[in-house]
Amino acid sequence: MELLNCKDLALGYEGKAVARHVSFSVGKGDYLCIVGENGSGKSTLVKTVLGLQPPLSGTIERSGALQGKNGGIGYLPQQTPVQRDFPATVEEIVRSGFLAKSGLRPFYTKEEKRLAEEKMERCYRELSGGQQQRVLLTRALLAAGDLLLLDEPVAGLDPKVTAEMYELIKTLNREDGVTIIMVSHDIRSVLTFATHILHVLHDGARFCTAKEYAESEIGRSFSGGVQ
Repeated sequence: MELLNCKDLALGYEGKAVARHVSFSVGKGDYLCIVGENGSGKSTLVKTVLGLQPPLSGTIERSGALQGKNGGIGYLPQQTPVQRDFPATVEEIVRSGFLAKSGLRPFYTKEEKRLAEEKMERCYRELSGGQQQRVLLTRALLAAGDLLLLDEPVAGLDPKVTAEMYELIKTLNREDGVTIIMVSHDIRSVLTFATHILHVLHDGARFCTAKEYAESEIGRSFSGGVQ
């Protein structure tokens, strides 16, 4: 089942493109990693997929599960220093993941409260970086229906916690059937976990399976020869 199909996108702001000819599709259960040099348009692509800005040209076809405001997409953005020091409880942050689905309903149901009970009284800013990312990942999962979009989810984490996060995301994908789109600079790891790679360039994009990417000239160059 195809969830997302993007055809010949031009991405940018105020009529100025930062990337052109970007085409790719995401099927249910896929694990797509988006890679590319800094400034190539990866963050702009994320905003476009989320519906926060329109493409300059091209088309985006979404399945019925992804139609409507915030429909079916859970989003874990990059953490900033301000976000890390945000003075909220874990409970408040996790429960906020339901807001995308609640519409105008200004309250949480008993079931939503029950699902958000674990480790809820701790202040978010007192958690380690890895613990904070797990809290935000839980929030994104509560908002997600069919698709989870992660923007550099291991940035700033130590190697041990990074490995744990990758394993958690892999489990969500392979055992729980959550479709993943992840932006990453860690090409060595994405070739291990991903089913597909989208390499964004200013003048185009390479979309293929992870195996095809590892064997391609651009893949070998960008990954330093990792197979």
